[in-house]
Amino acid sequence: MNLKPWIHAFRLRTLPLALSSVALGCFIAYYDGAINWTVSILAAATTLFLQILSNLANDYGDSKHGVDNTERVGPVRAVQSGDVTPKAMKKVVIIFILLSLISGLWLVYEGTRGIPFLIVLSFLVLGFGAIAAAVKYTIGENPYGYSGFGDLFVFIFFGLTGVIGTYFLNTHQFKWELLLPASAMGFLSAGVLNLNNMRDRVSDEISGKNTLVVKMGFERARWYHFFLLLGSVITGLVYMLLNYHSPFQMLFLLTLPMLWINVAVVFNNQVPEELDPYLRKLALASLVFTITFGIGLII
Repeated sequence: MNLKPWIHAFRLRTLPLALSSVALGCFIAYYDGAINWTVSILAAATTLFLQILSNLANDYGDSKHGVDNTERVGPVRAVQSGDVTPKAMKKVVIIFILLSLISGLWLVYEGTRGIPFLIVLSFLVLGFGAIAAAVKYTIGENPYGYSGFGDLFVFIFFGLTGVIGTYFLNTHQFKWELLLPASAMGFLSAGVLNLNNMRDRVSDEISGKNTLVVKMGFERARWYHFFLLLGSVITGLVYMLLNYHSPFQMLFLLTLPMLWINVAVVFNNQVPEELDPYLRKLALASLVFTITFGIGLII
């Protein structure tokens, strides 16, 4: 079995972004003195399984819907290239559904000990919802990614759920102010998806994949991108000011040049495929944002 096409299909460059929200939730839990390392590791593992599941399902779903065609300007997909058959991809998608399910159930078991059953049930529903969201983005008769709802789901699962859910499973506490850093991660994650959709706008429009970029147009997508990244900085800054105790908390502002360069490239871009390298750079900036945010909060 040739592993190279599978490693490519896993799209490893997306994994740091997926881990960022979990890491931020862990940083804040550690700051509050209630970190549970078993829960944190399981949260990271579950997130990785879900992200890989989403990537594989996206590969399979787009090929079935004819989106991965000759007009596509992004990296060649595994099924599109013929390196992996649709049947084989479907089997591996099922494997990662099971891995996500097992890891997620274990996470809920470890993270909800001693709390009311209604909360346990809520996390179970959220977990099944995350698996369904990973698959239904491009698979099925009415995938939500083809109707412009991808950004909303990314904001919910890579922002709110990732940060607040991880924090709660560690601490068994909820604080409304967590909506701020959770929104920051949601904005950054939506920014990466927006870049992806700006790059693929032409092929998506031709194939009937009505992403938010296709619906709003390229020019409005530029401004949307600007406000997403600006929103991440503002929500992060407000949270730090509400919990201010040290100037080191402003450490995350070191990512401002990285974010500004990303915005400048988007506004000056005339060739959509040239945006591709900046997906990875924005994902990296999001990870740096998380690390500097967390370290600044702790020290």
